Amino acid sequence: MPIRYIKAAPTTYVIQFQDGKVKREGPGLSFLYWAPTTTLVGVPLASADVPFVFNEVTQDFQAVTLQGQLTYRVADPKRLASLLDYSISPAGKYLSNDPEKLEERLVQVAQVRARTVVQGMGLREVLGRSEVVEGQVLGALADSEAIRLLGVEVMGFALLSVRPTPEMARALEAEAREGLQRRADEAIYARRNAAVEQERRIKESELNTELAVEEKRRQIREAQMSADIAVEEQRAALMERWTQNERQAADARAYALEKVLAPVRDVDWKTLMAANGGGSDPKLNIALAFREMAENAQKIGELNMSPELLSGLLGPSQREAPAEPPRTRAQK
Repeated sequence: MPIRYIKAAPTTYVIQFQDGKVKREGPGLSFLYWAPTTTLVGVPLASADVPFVFNEVTQDFQAVTLQGQLTYRVADPKRLASLLDYSISPAGKYLSNDPEKLEERLVQVAQVRARTVVQGMGLREVLGRSEVVEGQVLGALADSEAIRLLGVEVMGFALLSVRPTPEMARALEAEAREGLQRRADEAIYARRNAAVEQERRIKESELNTELAVEEKRRQIREAQMSADIAVEEQRAALMERWTQNERQAADARAYALEKVLAPVRDVDWKTLMAANGGGSDPKLNIALAFREMAENAQKIGELNMSPELLSGLLGPSQREAPAEPPRTRAQK
């Protein structure tokens, strides 16, 4: 039938050309048209994701594979329709392969921008800072004149994986593994050092405690010695005072005795004995008589003493032992 009906989705921008002129255009249109003289163009407005895989070389000449997806949408459908053939059949299928070329062009532009970013970074930086690569590539695509001329807006550039070559991956894994092992060993050594340091602090604290205890004991001993010294000093002062007192008492007694003996100092002892004879002991008188005889022994020819006299002089303990009466003869 020459008259046909089309109903487009809201995310499809439809342009109706009739006799080489635009008769109507807009998203989600539905209308009847005369098929022999009408050309329909349908440009999708919905966002689309384009996967990609880029093989690039980093600044340090290491191969790296970037895998991700590019998100875009058509911002100016009329401009895009003027550059690529988006004409559709009455069944809604594209009549050419130009819609597929759009994704190819976008991927090519993204690859060029990604190559520029990756070549300015080292392998480690690319592997460890993929968000930096994403941000720089997305900014470059937003400022790309080629994408702007297509009427397309790039909404996102995401890296799903960044992989080096298998040999380099194994080398990096080995290096990272050695680094982790080294850090683990350092952690073990640090823990041991911390334990040793803690034990040293404990020992030092114990020694400081012992030193403090010994210092207190020394202070106690010094205090005791000071107390003993004070007691001894007081005792020495007491002895010195007692000695002085005794000396003064002896001097007083000597002075008193001297004063008592002063009147009789020049008197003969015999006179003194005679003066005291009235109440004296008979034995003492007999002893004095013997002394007189001893002093005048050269005048005595012969002296006879009776046993009774000797027994009375010797006392009761000497009477039991029999003894011959001595005889003393003084020869003139």
